[in-house]
Parts: sequence; C-alpha cells; structure tokens
Amino acid sequence: MSDDLRHGGALDRVASQFPTAPLPWIDLSTGINPWPWPAEQADPETFFRLPTQSDIDRCRVAMADAFSGPVSGVTLVPGTEIAIRLLPKVLNPKTVAVLSPTYGDHAESWRVAGVKLIETTDPLKHADIADVVVVCNPNNPDGQCFDTDRLMDARNRLAQRGGWLIVDEAYAELSPGRSLGAHAGSEGLIVLRSTGKFFGLPGLRLGAALVPSNLADALEQLLGVWRISGPALEIGTQAYSDVRWQQATRRRLVSARQRLDAILNECHEVTGGTDLFRYVSVGNAHEKWYQLCKHGIYTRRFEWSRSHLRIGLPATPEAEARLRLAMSLER
Repeated sequence: MSDDLRHGGALDRVASQFPTAPLPWIDLSTGINPWPWPAEQADPETFFRLPTQSDIDRCRVAMADAFSGPVSGVTLVPGTEIAIRLLPKVLNPKTVAVLSPTYGDHAESWRVAGVKLIETTDPLKHADIADVVVVCNPNNPDGQCFDTDRLMDARNRLAQRGGWLIVDEAYAELSPGRSLGAHAGSEGLIVLRSTGKFFGLPGLRLGAALVPSNLADALEQLLGVWRISGPALEIGTQAYSDVRWQQATRRRLVSARQRLDAILNECHEVTGGTDLFRYVSVGNAHEKWYQLCKHGIYTRRFEWSRSHLRIGLPATPEAEARLRLAMSLER
C-alpha cells in the first residue's frame, strides 16, 4: 500500500513523485492544527536531565484538569499510536467490533493480533457479543459523533461481561462536552487522548490512556520507567494548563473551517468532518488527489473510497488562495 493511502503526513514521499510541483508544498493531508501551542516556551533544562516523578505527576494533573476527570485515571503514553498497538496484548480478546471507516490503525492492530474482527458502521450494536468495541469520537475521517449516553450504555453492557469500550478521542478538544474524560478509570472503559491534533504538536509523542488502575499497571510495565521525555512532559503540562489559548484556538479553528468550507463548496460537497478537517465528496477522488498534487497541494485520499477526500486547514491566506485556484482549475 502506498504510504499516503495508509496515513497522511507522508509529504516527503509524495513530493518526490511530483518534482515539478510549485513550492512550497501545502500539506493538508492531516487533521493537525496548523497554529500549534508555542512549544518554544518550554524550559530547555528538561533536555539535560532525566524526567522525574514530579514531572510526570504535574503533567497528569494538568491533563486530568483539562479532561474534567480524576488524576488516578490518567496513564501517560508516548503517543496514542503506542497504546493502540499495546491494547491487544493486555486485553487479549477473541472478538472485536471496530467502527468503519475510521482511523485505520485500530482495525490493523486487532487484525495483526489475530482476533475475530467485525468492521461495521455501528459497532455499539455489538456490545452484547464482542469482547471489545472500538469507536473514534468524533470520528476520523467523516466527523461522526456518538451520543454520550449511548456510549456509556455500551460500556455498561460490555463491563458486565468483562469487556471493554475503547473510545479514541483524538479530536475531543474541539468539543469537550462530548468527552468521556469525566469517567476516566471506570471499569470497562478506555479513552485515548492525543496532544498532536488540537495542540498541533504531533512530534511531541505525548498522549494519555484513561483506564482503570489494573490496566494502567499493565501498560506501565510494558512501557517502562522513562516512557515520556522530559521536554514532552514540560510542554504537555503547560499546554493543557493554558485554558486561554485553548479557548482562543477553538474560536480560530471555527473561523478557519468556515473559510475552508466556502472554498470547497464552490466545487464539491462537504459531507462531514471537524473543525480541523473536512470530508469532501468528489467524483473521482484519486484523480482529484493527483491533480492537486501537481499544484503542490497534498490532501488525504483513501484506499477504500474513490469518492472522498479529507482536507485539512490551510495555514495562511496565501495557502487558501492557492487551494481555491487549484480546486477551480480541476473541476
């Protein structure tokens, strides 16, 4: 499978296929905030010493406050991708129901584990037969959201049988009211949170698994003592504590998403997404992706669909203008 079909963010590989494309490239292939939290504010001393337990505790407290949940339910992980890969090892289920389409690594991790995999548009319906149910809320790439009461009902049904509901909340900062963070540590519930998307810091490799204590112990044994770098702990603590930045960023992202919708709706139909990316219906999506690449604009296409693209937020007025021109030329 081509790198760009599995994930966005493969700009180096894609750019090498289009050597005559105009520069600079505009990377709209990810749902990452193009205006990140100012990480340069972090204390440079953290690069020169091992992280301490106090560093870890401060970061957990800041996250718990941001998630409106208990500190005891927060387990730090070096990016939620690691947690997605480790959960099959610590849960060891037989049958897993996964939302489809969604972030592809969820199904992939369970497929590699050799479980019976049910890929479905409504995995919550399988809470009485599956050992694990996996959803993204809001979903990537279409932005679908699940009702909190329905999620908790599925969690209750699964927990009664020793099962688990996994909710990937990579984009939950956009709509905190939808989060299950307040239920962190509940039996049968695993919530994954990411610093990469809303805070625009994917290279930090910092995330959280909100899990009961027995599962936290199992994950920590696998991850080891210094699983999070000192700089990541420092930046995470400050970013999650910066409520004013978070509030201003939500407003900024809404405005940027509205401008992007205006551009996209001139030529195509926006059918879903979030304030960090839009899900667009396109007649021949792979051809459209190719033509946009020729204009130096990298979007997200999918192996499983020839009629959809996911398009992130342009970071500048110049990038917006280039996207509008490219879209109009390739109708």
